[in-house]
Amino acid sequence: MSLKQYLTSRVFALQLLAAVAILFVLGYLLMHWLTFTTDHGNEITVPDLRKLSEQQVEEQLEALDLDYVILDSVDFVKDYPKHSVVTQDPLPGRKVKEGRKIYLKINSSGFTSVRMPDLIEKTYRQAVPTLEALGLVEGKITYKPYLGKDMVLEMRHKGKKLKPGDKVWKSSVIDLVLGDGKIGFEEPEEDLDSLNAAPSND
Repeated sequence: MSLKQYLTSRVFALQLLAAVAILFVLGYLLMHWLTFTTDHGNEITVPDLRKLSEQQVEEQLEALDLDYVILDSVDFVKDYPKHSVVTQDPLPGRKVKEGRKIYLKINSSGFTSVRMPDLIEKTYRQAVPTLEALGLVEGKITYKPYLGKDMVLEMRHKGKKLKPGDKVWKSSVIDLVLGDGKIGFEEPEEDLDSLNAAPSND
């Protein structure tokens, strides 16, 4: 039988069909094996662990066959209980495999203190970013007569005047007293009156 006759024969057609069927079955079995070995479709949804204590975290994750690692503590966040979870990675709602570790950062036990920076005679625009960088909060703004407009003249906390270097708690509200920029631009009335009353040389 010639090659041309063999390729057009029924035997070749049946063998080709059998080969395609075998390849299809092998592919199907391979996909199921991969699904089984990678646990595809059996992923676990990461719960929201924020504001939970370490004991609560351990109980929840143990029930889900997940693990956790505490990376560090963060500066005290007043909206979260002490020693509770502030941030987590992966985030809540993410899908993970069994045994995956969840990385946590814990709220510190209390407020940490910072030293007041020297903002005196700094501009308002310079002062606010400095306060925010230290974890302080801009409070009430008042003005008093001073040559430099929006220049910081005083720093206050709960009515108490602060000096550079004084310690305050993070998240403290700092009130600023600024210059209004008006003094020094108007001549005193007595000087104008004396000029008007000066005798002429005529």
